[in-house]
Amino acid sequence: MITFAAITPHPPIIIPGIGQQEDLKKAEKTVESMKKLGKNLEKINPDTILIISPHAPLRPDCFVVNSASKLKGSLVNFGLKDPFVFENNLEIIEAMEKRGKIDKISLCFSEEFLDHGALVPLYYLTKKIKPRLVHLAFSLLNPATHLEYGKMIGRICAESSEKIAVIASGDLSHRLSPSAPAGYSPKGEIFDNLLKELLSSKDTSGIFNLDKDLVEEAGECGLRSIMILLGILEKQNYKFKLLSYEAPFGVGYMVARLI
Repeated sequence: MITFAAITPHPPIIIPGIGQQEDLKKAEKTVESMKKLGKNLEKINPDTILIISPHAPLRPDCFVVNSASKLKGSLVNFGLKDPFVFENNLEIIEAMEKRGKIDKISLCFSEEFLDHGALVPLYYLTKKIKPRLVHLAFSLLNPATHLEYGKMIGRICAESSEKIAVIASGDLSHRLSPSAPAGYSPKGEIFDNLLKELLSSKDTSGIFNLDKDLVEEAGECGLRSIMILLGILEKQNYKFKLLSYEAPFGVGYMVARLI
């Protein structure tokens, strides 16, 4: 059963030892919200965290599922040497494989290292707990297929006796200032504000029918993670609670809890 659900950003710069003190100060709202989210999750102490990452291996025509028995990774490329190791929840992986064939959802299974899109949230969420993990990617298939994929996962979670936390990792627009990584576009702010509004009003249809040009111009990386999350939560009585939003480096960082 799903006992926790959240949306998180994943900038390595919010981790001490990667980001300098002045960087952490600029992203203070995000850091504090991630710490709060971690404390909330510690109280629930889930058996498994299911995390959807934009930086997991991407296949255009299928959803990649990390099938390694031990899920390992590090942020050494960003200057942090400490390794991360989690046990994979292979029972959920097996259930996904079986259900995917029945529901005609195209899945790909591959043994991969954990990417920073997963590791940055996990740094804050698993300081004092050690749940098993399920590491998922999205695809380039259409939004409706992401919704159906999420619904399939939601059914599997509902049938499980375990306490399951679901995390949609993703930054919003990467084009919120002239110094932003992808350059500036006024559409970035429009996209971020609209997405927050649609999530707050639980307008799932509006999210799945966002203007394609607006999404493209915004330069986001979290929308498809959120789409899968909304599919997972379709039968849940969730409530969107925005913990923080800021864009200190020209990229939109949103931290929100839904369950």
